[in-house]
Amino acid sequence: MKLTSVVLFSALAVTARGAERVLRFEKDVRPIVKAHCTHCHGEEEKPEGGVDLRLRRFMDQKLDGGSQVVVAGHPEQSELVRLIKNGEMPKKGKQLSAAELETIEKWIAQGAKTAKPEPMALAPGPIISDDDREYWAFQPVKRPAVPKDVDNRKVRTPVDAFLLKSMTKQGLSFAPEADRRTLIRRVTLDLTGLLPTPQEVEAFVNDQSSLAYEQLVERLLASKNYGERWARHWLDVVGYADSNGYSEADSVRPQAWRYRDYVIRAMNADKPWDEFIQEQLAGDELAGATHADYQQAVLDPHRTDQLIATAFLRMAPDGTGDAPDDAKLAKNQVIAEQMKVMTSSLMGLTVACAQCHDHRYDPITQVDYYRLRAVLDPAYNWEAWRAPAQRLYSLYSPQERAKAAEIEVKAKEIEAEARAMSKKFLDEIFEVEIKKVPEAEQAAFRVARDTPVAKQTPEQKALIKKYPSALATYSLNLYDQKKQDIVDAKMAEAKKLRDTKPVEGFVMALTEVKGQVPATKLFNRGDHDQPKQALTPGELSILASPQIEPFKPVPVSSGSSGRRLAYAQWLTSGKHPLTARVLVNRFWMNHMGRGIVNTPGDFGRQGELPTHPELLDYLADEFVKSGWKLKPLHRLILLSSAYRQSSVNQASLQADLENRFYARFKLRRLDAETLRDSMLAVTGTLVQSSYGPPSGIGRDAQGRVITGIDKSTITVNKVDPGGADDFRRSIYVQVRRSKPVTVLDTFDAPIMTPNCELRAQTTVAPQSLLLMNDTFVLDSSRRLADRLEAAAPGNRVEQIKRVWELLFGKPASQADVTRGIAYLDEQTKALTQYHHDIQHPKGVVPNPPQEAMASFCQILCSSNRFLYVE
Repeated sequence: MKLTSVVLFSALAVTARGAERVLRFEKDVRPIVKAHCTHCHGEEEKPEGGVDLRLRRFMDQKLDGGSQVVVAGHPEQSELVRLIKNGEMPKKGKQLSAAELETIEKWIAQGAKTAKPEPMALAPGPIISDDDREYWAFQPVKRPAVPKDVDNRKVRTPVDAFLLKSMTKQGLSFAPEADRRTLIRRVTLDLTGLLPTPQEVEAFVNDQSSLAYEQLVERLLASKNYGERWARHWLDVVGYADSNGYSEADSVRPQAWRYRDYVIRAMNADKPWDEFIQEQLAGDELAGATHADYQQAVLDPHRTDQLIATAFLRMAPDGTGDAPDDAKLAKNQVIAEQMKVMTSSLMGLTVACAQCHDHRYDPITQVDYYRLRAVLDPAYNWEAWRAPAQRLYSLYSPQERAKAAEIEVKAKEIEAEARAMSKKFLDEIFEVEIKKVPEAEQAAFRVARDTPVAKQTPEQKALIKKYPSALATYSLNLYDQKKQDIVDAKMAEAKKLRDTKPVEGFVMALTEVKGQVPATKLFNRGDHDQPKQALTPGELSILASPQIEPFKPVPVSSGSSGRRLAYAQWLTSGKHPLTARVLVNRFWMNHMGRGIVNTPGDFGRQGELPTHPELLDYLADEFVKSGWKLKPLHRLILLSSAYRQSSVNQASLQADLENRFYARFKLRRLDAETLRDSMLAVTGTLVQSSYGPPSGIGRDAQGRVITGIDKSTITVNKVDPGGADDFRRSIYVQVRRSKPVTVLDTFDAPIMTPNCELRAQTTVAPQSLLLMNDTFVLDSSRRLADRLEAAAPGNRVEQIKRVWELLFGKPASQADVTRGIAYLDEQTKALTQYHHDIQHPKGVVPNPPQEAMASFCQILCSSNRFLYVE
């Protein structure tokens, strides 16, 4: 449920002693008219109809017909009310809601009051009011004191104290602590995206140490699987994809995987996030690399990583290399989409809404938007554009480049030798074949043969057509296949030699062209063909205050403008009011199932208000004071009583259905990647190789997108097995915007358009149908059954117990075993009858008991007990 500022300020008119609250223009009415009216009536240079609604006193204006915009005390006489009621205003956009109209009418009836005197004059454009500046998200982060007046017996970390303080006011408290089997399954899936093994579960359950849980958390944080799991969260936010999107072509980004690997390495190394963000926004400037001068950077592994990191700013859809219909539009759309990714991921604001006009709800102007765009423009100069292929940088060292050039020279010499050999053979054949041409025409035929096709006269063409068998110019294999084989063998030598070249890798990066700093202009209504005034780079105006010092770009020694580096350093200075809050809110959300601000990409007035603002600020301040490192923050959350509690709390379920007060652990389904990876892991087929190019995907004959080698043609869909690559973790599977992997897409893996701020978690029929019919699920179930048979041949009781431990981390009860045996007996009988009644292809030997076990495994893998984290 969203709590917008409009609802908060205007719908709740409650005061002490039951008196009706007096509404004020600034808090109650101005947000409404700003959202619906002032874009036309006040923010343009010439307000429509001459009506300006930005200030209360402007509303006393008389209109041509004699009516007045607002008549204090008389809503029925106010033209503003009449026009809204009749649906005549606003002419564009969404109509006012009944609650918003009621607020305006009540305000007018109360005398149309303001909270304080208004300025005597205003320049055209938006107003950033004191109320805007006082909004919580724009205030500097202030570390609150940890609450003391709570039940200290339930406090393990400061997180608990803040939560207990708000819970107590609601008559709530923590649920009992989850049992150890539940806890190890929860935290292992949370930190690694994989199920704990039965051995790991039993070791934790039997560990009597008082620090057993703490040691478990440390082991998981040190696992390489941790980086693969938590990189996925950030890759969602930045819109990671292995394809360019934008158009139907959706061309492949063959080097994007280096950025994915960079993020995984950064997570595992616990790279400080201030450094992590600076590298992603300005790694090229840190490395001293520009477009024409990058080579020294890629010779240094650290600087190469910094260059790779800038692919953060290359993740937006980019169809400029795919011959778009409107090239200008495509270029500017890349910048607009990348602006959305940058601002939603690092600032938690919908800045993109100000591209064409001032933001309707938040104090973000169109000028602000283009001042931020000016930060990127030297790298994204749309009038001197570089397509994706022109933003790839070779990883060759000078020695490797020289070696490759030397090999290429030799290969070309061999090819020249092969071509000379072919010509010699053809000439020999020609001398034989030309004798078939009448002697009188042989001389003319020789001239015609030696003349390039484009320069042949009609007479020459006719002569060649008359005696085609004597031509012997192009196709040696038509005359003598053995000689053609000799030529092919020589050509093969060239290819073999080229294969010895050092492998040339490339970095997909963002750089600037030295000395090229374009002027950024505001586009009227966002139209690049209507440029207006030039703007300099800068931060949002709302953040310009005595407490907050804006960033100041300084050119760097490499020749780059330094704009992105200065901006990145400002964002991570610890003084920016949004960056740390936005980041820790996402970290909290990924652990606890909902954000303190449950609209992680929108901290503005249309987003939800924080349920625990003091806790949010405490976490943000702690994050910065801990050196911007994530793992200490993990510990702060994971070791808390709040995280360890059971998902069952009847009091909380009755009083707080959405779990806004965190009085129980939020029950939630495995996400798409965790589901696929866990199924691979329990079958024993998961390939744990890390890093490198992605596993391929393709569309099979049934229309499903699966892992494998795409062999499709225009008319036929076909995917060949890709071997071990088909069984790698999902983070290493190719991400195509136009071709999401079916099993992941069905379970809400996002399609990046351009990024994903918050994953949906749906419960829909296609998910059940996939679990019943998809070949990935069916194959996994058969492999799991085979694994059980190998572990306990012919022993169905032990197999049932084993599968319970693998999937659920718990021993099967006697009732579970009894029901399982009953199902296997019944299913084996049915399958035996089925196989008896049909004719099998030669060589197919049915195995009803094993098929029954595979069916049983499929049921368990489709059960809520497997699919949900308690």
